[in-house]
Amino acid sequence: MLIHLSSWPEIDAALKSGHALSSTVIVPIGSNEQHGPTGLLGTDWLCPEIIAHAAEKGEEALIVAPTFNIGMAQHHLAFPGTITLRPSTFMAAIGDWVASLTRHGFERIYFLNGHGGNVATIEAAFAEIYAEWSYAEDRADFALKLRNWWDLAGVTGLCNSIFPTGHGMHATPSEIAVTQAAYPDRIKTADYEPRIAPVGPIRDALDYRARFPDGRIGSDPAQASPEKGQRIIDAAVPALLKDVADFAAEVLPGT
Repeated sequence: MLIHLSSWPEIDAALKSGHALSSTVIVPIGSNEQHGPTGLLGTDWLCPEIIAHAAEKGEEALIVAPTFNIGMAQHHLAFPGTITLRPSTFMAAIGDWVASLTRHGFERIYFLNGHGGNVATIEAAFAEIYAEWSYAEDRADFALKLRNWWDLAGVTGLCNSIFPTGHGMHATPSEIAVTQAAYPDRIKTADYEPRIAPVGPIRDALDYRARFPDGRIGSDPAQASPEKGQRIIDAAVPALLKDVADFAAEVLPGT
């Protein structure tokens, strides 16, 4: 069930259904930022959305929230089309999403992330949310989980086997292949020079643009294809379903 394509009575009924997944919701979360000359700007939110929506098609009880598609990407601001939130704004927004969803009865909120630059801020947001309960000497009646889509069981190993060289850290062939599988009419091509991009630290936007002129870090996205992307999606979906089911079955002490 996709929340944004459902009515409120449908969500209300799902929450009251008693199904093992009825109080669990997946939030695809990512970033809208440059991904080199050929990567879609939405790559980091499209990948978790593509995987979560594919999983929902195979498990009708799965509930997926609208995609949280703007994240922490200040270091990409020297490239047009990038949109970012300050870490403090991002944390506040995550808190509001959690407060909204838990108010209606969701007890497990599973953030499926597509942008490595989000991780520290999401984890800090979780800590801020839990701190409110800790200071009040109360127990949170919900649980939060963060999982990067590439960290789903078996996915990184598959990506490394498909792309043994030139996988890199940003604008990777694996993430671009996933978007190509879902949006084959949006495939872009370019002549990369060098073929495999340089690597280095990530700091402010102008420093990033100077180090990585075309936006890539350590990657050769020319290796991507829709067929390779579909292999990755097909591996990620069952891994996601198992991870969410395990999370939904977790017993919260004292509840």
